[in-house]
Amino acid sequence: MKITIRAFADYREIIGKEMELVLSEEKTIGELLAELGDRHPNLRREMFAPTGELKEFINIFINGRNIAFLEDMATPLVDGDIIALFPPVAGG
Repeated sequence: MKITIRAFADYREIIGKEMELVLSEEKTIGELLAELGDRHPNLRREMFAPTGELKEFINIFINGRNIAFLEDMATPLVDGDIIALFPPVAGG
């Protein structure tokens, strides 16, 4: 199964603009993010609290849909999914 990950803002500096991964087995978005955190410890620090929970105001989209409106971190991935990672944004 092939998945595309697109990173924005600060995350782009850590993992690059876009990457394709070939997964040998079915995974959830939570499992995929845990693996990415293992590969990129700076990403783990930016996205996850020390307790392992996703930090507030981080938006993760699968095919344009926010995982908060799907099955959150338990959302299963399927072949061809495009995942977008957005860090918290502040401004005014």
